[in-house]
Amino acid sequence: MTGVLKRRNILLIAVGVVLVDQLSKAVVSQLLSAGTIDPLIPGLLSLQLVHNTGAAFSLFTGFTNLLGVLSLAVSVGVTVWICRHRVVPIWQALALAFLLGGTLGNGIDRWRLGHVVDFLALIPIDFPIFNGADVAINLALLCFALDLWFNRRSADRDAANRDAANRDAAERE
Repeated sequence: MTGVLKRRNILLIAVGVVLVDQLSKAVVSQLLSAGTIDPLIPGLLSLQLVHNTGAAFSLFTGFTNLLGVLSLAVSVGVTVWICRHRVVPIWQALALAFLLGGTLGNGIDRWRLGHVVDFLALIPIDFPIFNGADVAINLALLCFALDLWFNRRSADRDAANRDAANRDAAERE
């Protein structure tokens, strides 16, 4: 996939991520009480409301203020980066949008509630309960990896073309 996204579109995607994340957390918080398990996709995914004062995999439990400051710093840094670039390659743009949206989504929870609302539980494996913002952050990592992959392939192709051009030039001499 090639192409670029404009700054405005990157920010709109990030806002969309935040809206979906916050809306889903609000709905689940209204429907479930903490600890309640409600199957969403039987055998695969259930809803289980958890208030997480830490980060992924229960790291830094109880450090909500520190994690809130970290969320703010990452959000500001990503926003500044986006604002300094008028257009961004597609995979990099999607990565930045998902990272910004996910960081803001969990940051809003930390600043507003003092914890992050997690509610998606994978049933077949023992995996931490997560939320839409977490999914967005993981999608950001995937998009950054795809950006690196495609840029590497492009760089390899450019190098091969230069080598071929140099061989042609040497043969003509």
